[in-house]
This record gives sequence, C-alpha cells and structure tokens, in this order.
Amino acid sequence: MKFTAAQIAELLEGTVEGDPNVILNQLTKIEEGVPNSLSFLANPKYTEYLYGTQSSVVIVNNTFKPEKPFITTLIRVKDAYASFAQLMRIVEDLQKEKSGIEIPSFIHHSSTIGEDVYIGAFAYIGQNVRIGKKVKIYPNCYIGDNVHIGDDCTLYAGVKIYENCEIKNFTTIHAGAVIGADGFGFAPNTGNSYDKIPQIGNVLINEGVEIGANTCIDRATMGSTIIHKGVKLDNLIQIAHNVEIGENTVIASQTAVAGSSKVGSNCMIGGQVAIAGHLTVANNVKIAGKTGIAGDVKVEGLILQGPIAFGIKDFQRSYIYFRKLPKIVSRLEELEKQLSK
Repeated sequence: MKFTAAQIAELLEGTVEGDPNVILNQLTKIEEGVPNSLSFLANPKYTEYLYGTQSSVVIVNNTFKPEKPFITTLIRVKDAYASFAQLMRIVEDLQKEKSGIEIPSFIHHSSTIGEDVYIGAFAYIGQNVRIGKKVKIYPNCYIGDNVHIGDDCTLYAGVKIYENCEIKNFTTIHAGAVIGADGFGFAPNTGNSYDKIPQIGNVLINEGVEIGANTCIDRATMGSTIIHKGVKLDNLIQIAHNVEIGENTVIASQTAVAGSSKVGSNCMIGGQVAIAGHLTVANNVKIAGKTGIAGDVKVEGLILQGPIAFGIKDFQRSYIYFRKLPKIVSRLEELEKQLSK
C-alpha cells in the first residue's frame, strides 16, 4: 500500500492541512506512529499523542483545535473514527486480493465454480458443489458433496464444510471452523451403551454471517440448523443440531447452545454462556457472560445474569448479600448466643 496524503483525503472527502505529497505505506495507532504511517485521532484522551507522534499523517475531525505545535500533516474529515475504519476495510480488501486456482487442489468435475474465485493449495471440493462469484477458499479447506456457497464468501484456511450444507452470500468463516459435523445424538440401549442416531439434515447459513475460528455448527438430525442473516459468532462457539439463531444476534466466545433451542433476533450473548436444549430465547435479550439459561426466556429485551439466570438487577442485589454472607452468619451466631443466655 502506497498512497499520498492528497489521495487519502480525496478518498475520504477530507482536506489536507500540511504536506499533501507525503507518502504513506501503513496504518498505525497514534501512540505507536512511525514515519510514513497514517493514524487517527477521535478520542480526546489521545490528543496528547498528536504533539509527539512520528506518524506522517493523522486523520482528525473537522472540529479539532490543536493546543500545541505539532509536525505531522492532518487530514480533516467529518468523522475521524469512521474514516479510519473505512481505510482499514480498504486495506483489508487489498490484502485479500487473491485469484486463481492453486496447484495442488482437487475440484470434482461435477462441481461448478463462479467467476473471480480464489482456491488455495490443498483445498478439496467434492461432487456437485456450487460455488458463486468472488469466493475465496484458502488452503486446506474441505468442501463436501452437494454444498452450495453463494457469492462474495470467504473461507479461511482449514475450514471444513460437510455435505449438503448451504452458505449464502457475503459470509465469512474463519480458520478451523467446522460446519455440518454430526449433531450429538445418541440413544441408550439395553446393553448399557449408546446407539448413534443418524444426523441426515444440514446447516443453512444466511447472508452476511461471520463465524469465528474453531467454531462448530452441527448439522440437524432432520431439517436444518439455521443461522439467520447478519449473525456474528465469535471463536470457539458450539451450536448444536437443529438450533436456530435469529437475525443480527451476536454471540461471544466459548458459548454453547444445546440442541433444538431457538435464539431470537438482535440478542447479545456474552462469553461462556450455556443455553440448555429445546428452549426459546426471545428477541433483543442480553445475556451476561458465564450465565446459564435453563428455561425459556419469553419476555423480549430482558437482561439476564447468573449461573442459573434471573433478572440482572435481582442477581446483582443478591450477589451483594452473598458477599456479605460470612458476616451475616457471624452476626446470627452471636445473636443465638445472646438469646441462649
């Protein structure tokens, strides 16, 4: 990446204050700036770094008024944070700019591959697979038979997609994720062991979903495990068979959702949450980290916390008393002694 300050300003619809021809080749934090780097200043807490930064250019808000001398070139924009985020997306797209089919890789002759696709070395694509336009499949990915992948999807290294799964447009799946492994279905038998229940469904992932590294989404026993549009899943999440996650729900790392549960739309779920099977969680619910959901959550917009979840305010009040429990016990024992006298 090599741009001038003037080119960046034009891209962001900003104005240059300083040297418009300074060359920029990387993005950095303002406190870690180096020559020929571009930084931004949006939070007033970091203003002091501007006066000593080595960054060649800093993006600032139009309203910014310096209080000390500085040597760096400024690019003034309406919203410095949003503009820098826009630049990071552009850089990310440039870094991902890959195309072609690397050798060795295997593509079954019955599969169809769209235009402008990248398929990395040692990728395997099975029978009757359909892959859309501008898809990127990084090295060591496995795509099982009859999988359908829509346009503009990215599968990073080592992603495994089992047979019959469907992934719609603009979905990103990070390294090591497994989509469509068997659901955890076993029935006890008379021999004091377990018979496996066949898992013949699939996983359906809708548009604009992002799935973190080493996350697992199990195939349905029958029908589909469904991840709806706009869902964001962190790393190391377990989504069991026949689960349904509603639109635009976000789930943090190490959460597990047990089989056949349905999570509503626009929910926010913290890390290490456990949701038991065959439950329903309403829309717009927020669940704090390490919370256990053992029953249906029927009221929309609730905020829940606790090993066995209940309302967050009730939990926090109860926790205050829990911390005081040793003192309370001591006082009770003292009262019992006095009463006994």
